Amino acid sequence: QVRLVESGGGLVQPGGSLRLSCVASGRTFSSQAMGWFRQAPGKEREFVAVISRNGDSTYYTDSVQGRFTISRNNAKNTVYLQMNSLKPEDTAVYYCSAKFSTAQVMRDMGGDYWGQGTQVTVSS
Repeated sequence: QVRLVESGGGLVQPGGSLRLSCVASGRTFSSQAMGWFRQAPGKEREFVAVISRNGDSTYYTDSVQGRFTISRNNAKNTVYLQMNSLKPEDTAVYYCSAKFSTAQVMRDMGGDYWGQGTQVTVSS
């Protein structure tokens, strides 16, 4: 079993930045692709970004490309999402996810393990 705990959400003005963190339990972190997904009110959960097991490959949804950066530190069992130039449409609950597979599969199929989510609100 993998336990994921997110932190770093909050209220930020348009154009601002936030960094989300997700710490994973266990000794298998480096065997998992990691990703961030989000769910806005009244919408389905959607893919945001994923990173491969060793961090050499990343994928982003088009709407965040160039603004968000996913990274990981396998020594700390932690994955990050740096979010810059935030827009009101980025408002959502952001979920960390893990999958014992490749980043491409995770991008297309979603994760197997999920955190509890952290709220990000972009508003003036």
